[in-house]
Amino acid sequence: MDNTLNVLARKAGFNSALRHFKIVTQYVGLVGRGANLADLLNESLDADRIERHQIKPILSAVLEEKLGYAIRAWNLGSTIEDATSIAQVIDEWSALELVLVYHHPQTGIFVVNPKKLEHFEPIGTMVRDELAVLYVGAASGEDVKASTIEQAADDCVALLEGSKIKGKKAYVSERKARVAARPATTASEPQQAPATSGAETPQAPAAAPTGGGGRQRMTARIPVNVTNELFHNGNVESWKRIIESYKSKYPNFDVLIWYENERINDINALFKWGKVKHGTPIMISVVGEDPKDISKLRRYLFEGASPRFEAFLHGAVDRVLQLF
Repeated sequence: MDNTLNVLARKAGFNSALRHFKIVTQYVGLVGRGANLADLLNESLDADRIERHQIKPILSAVLEEKLGYAIRAWNLGSTIEDATSIAQVIDEWSALELVLVYHHPQTGIFVVNPKKLEHFEPIGTMVRDELAVLYVGAASGEDVKASTIEQAADDCVALLEGSKIKGKKAYVSERKARVAARPATTASEPQQAPATSGAETPQAPAAAPTGGGGRQRMTARIPVNVTNELFHNGNVESWKRIIESYKSKYPNFDVLIWYENERINDINALFKWGKVKHGTPIMISVVGEDPKDISKLRRYLFEGASPRFEAFLHGAVDRVLQLF
């Protein structure tokens, strides 16, 4: 029989396990005080505090073993391209905490707080037949029946599969609703100081430049399916103009292109190879500090990979499209 403790026999393995145990303990405490584990995991990944292979054991240890969340695992019955309405509905379930895990065929595991639309953006499209796992539990300080949690898990799955789900009173925190309903305390208005002659009016601080010089991060690879018969020269040129438009708005961001797990440095290669056919995904990722407009970029690139690519080829060749 294999000794599962062999990894602890060496200093490196012991220290690695100890760091993992410590951060799991921290997560248990933070979730118990009201944090969402998906938020914590994504923040830790961005800060390089954990590695992606730790996600599954952390989810299992914290949500399944320690907190006893209801779990649903299934293969998606339909493709999800826009999660706006999903996030809007679930955001109202203030008595519950939810964590959604999506297993992407190319880029691996994504952990999503389904109340936050921005968590869906790096995924792009959630593809039919791929694995999704949902965890549902009571929010901190809420006394929610187990049957209600199980029903919420079923409703969330149905919502993700395209069903219309009406909000239930049991999913909404009465405590938070009472706090929100309290009338605001009227405070006496402070007297304005008389203007000093010759004094300059204070100016608002200048907005930070887009895509500043902070820590760079790369988004997960986002699939863009080719819906044209072939990804031909017209599609290539439309992608060039879309990416040029994006980089003109965000000059400190970079758009990377991947095909069959290979980085594509020259987008013309996609046309020259003649391999990219209908239904084939081309992957993109964006590098920069807090990348923006990811969904819009993906949407334009999807159109550029379709028979409608000509919409991006109008106008002078040297004119940058104003898409963002």
